[in-house]
Amino acid sequence: MSAPRSAYLHIPFCHRRCYYCDFAVVPLGDRVDAAAGPGRASIEAYLALLHEEIALAPPGPPLSTVYIGGGTPSLLTPAQIETLLHRLEDRFGVQQGAEITLEMDPASFDQAALGALLDAGVNRVSLGGQSFDDGVLTALGRRHRRLDLLQACDWLRAAEIDGRLWSWSLDLIRNLPGQTRSGWEEQLHEALQVGAPHLSIYDLSVEPGTVFAWRQQRGELDLPEEDEAVAVMERTTERLQQAGFCRYEISNYARPGHASRHNRVYWSGAGWWGFGLGATSAPWGQRLARPRTREAYGLWIATQRQTLDPSLQAALAERLPLDDRLLVGLRRREGVDLWASACASGWDPSLCRRHLPDLEHRWTQAEASGLIQRCGRRWRLSDPEGMALSNQVLLEVVRWWEALPSGVAVPPNP
Repeated sequence: MSAPRSAYLHIPFCHRRCYYCDFAVVPLGDRVDAAAGPGRASIEAYLALLHEEIALAPPGPPLSTVYIGGGTPSLLTPAQIETLLHRLEDRFGVQQGAEITLEMDPASFDQAALGALLDAGVNRVSLGGQSFDDGVLTALGRRHRRLDLLQACDWLRAAEIDGRLWSWSLDLIRNLPGQTRSGWEEQLHEALQVGAPHLSIYDLSVEPGTVFAWRQQRGELDLPEEDEAVAVMERTTERLQQAGFCRYEISNYARPGHASRHNRVYWSGAGWWGFGLGATSAPWGQRLARPRTREAYGLWIATQRQTLDPSLQAALAERLPLDDRLLVGLRRREGVDLWASACASGWDPSLCRRHLPDLEHRWTQAEASGLIQRCGRRWRLSDPEGMALSNQVLLEVVRWWEALPSGVAVPPNP
């Protein structure tokens, strides 16, 4: 693999944990203030560890994308964000024209703070709106309300028009409890009205340990049936295509020129640095997840001072396994080239000829049903049907992978 040119930084702090969230987050309360109020000491202690982890990483080529996610990274002050970017620049360098994305929650910033963040180097924003409906926001456990979201969108749109902000994205959650088709149509209408050039639309996933999981166990979560969820997804693609958006990944739609460069790194199988509590990295192919609690993360940093994890060292890390490469790559509009993906994972031509046809055979029914399409050695999910029912295709990858003879799946490094 070529040297990584992307970095993800995880900021775990947020006001509160939303009812659907199982991310590595640290709720600090609604009154948190990173500058001079509640939570400041916790934030400063964490940032010291994050700075140290960045400094411990092997130096590499300048970064072309940086993504600061969370949590609610916009709880940090613009000066703290700027310092983080300087740490990355000191260690790796940051290319001129690099995409610098910051996740922001409505009601966690004002127009002045946005301007200061842009001055600090942020040029792309991912806005966690989730819904324009106050009732839905309450049911999700969100802190902001519809008017907060509309105001934040206005500020971002104005900054884009002024040329200070290159692009911005709006997150929405679909197929929520009690959601109707007409209600979702209204959400799409409002998203288009605010002018977001990129939309990330996620189907609700009920994760273990969340409030929603507890409610589901009690029979209190009225979720749409699968057929209804698929119909809503198909209508989403149709509506956004009419509005000039391209679906370039299962959950992501963008107007021309506004696709996320950083996220495409993950889906392409390229390497990236990851820093912070709960963050995952794969600079040379092998994935490494950091501990998800502050205490464990601090202890992990201490071990890295002694011996850096092998996955972070180019000479020791292993290749990205082929199943991982396929499961991620099939999410993209362009799909995957099976032969090229296998070779990138260390397979020689004889292994490809022996085992790839079996995977293609497993996709015969999905191909006949129009869920997946073949063009030479490249396979891609159809849109919207294949992307709506992608699990039927991805499950065959897992079954094929598990059926491979021992020693075939992960060839030794050269």
